[in-house]
Amino acid sequence: MGKITPFRKVKLFCGLLAGQTADAEKAIALLGEHFSSIDSRSPVMPFIATDYYREEMGEPLFRQFISFQGLLAPEKLPAIKILTNSLEKKLATAGKRTVNIDPGYISDANVVIATCKNHYHRVPLKRGIYAHLEYVLKNKQIHFLPWTYPDFQSEAYLDYFRKLFLLFKEENRNMAG
Repeated sequence: MGKITPFRKVKLFCGLLAGQTADAEKAIALLGEHFSSIDSRSPVMPFIATDYYREEMGEPLFRQFISFQGLLAPEKLPAIKILTNSLEKKLATAGKRTVNIDPGYISDANVVIATCKNHYHRVPLKRGIYAHLEYVLKNKQIHFLPWTYPDFQSEAYLDYFRKLFLLFKEENRNMAG
């Protein structure tokens, strides 16, 4: 019989989609009020992977990732997704989102993103929130999965997540020692 132990802590990040820098900055400020200080920001990257958000949010859109100082329990991800959904509503204009906020975490094994949409490869967590496994981390490398979003396969995203993994490992060492 296996021994049940607590999950290891993970590093929280959020992916933001927006059409205006000011909208993204408002979201980042609100996220900073709810979580710890921001310790990394990706460059702003054009978002052209899908037109899924076009009708609601317009175009052109951009993506930016941010992460938060410190580590947290992965069990908090559903509550964080529910919070980010409420922040999206708060920032909406005329009932349409101005920013999309996708929280997730990086661990020593994978990158997981929270979503409200079920699919064959997603795992139910709690209160209508599912875990979407975006990458696995194996042999010090990021590996795609058959369902890894096309934009997450870009070198720009991979560069950010490689740096985020190093930041996560450093925080893990600091907590242990």
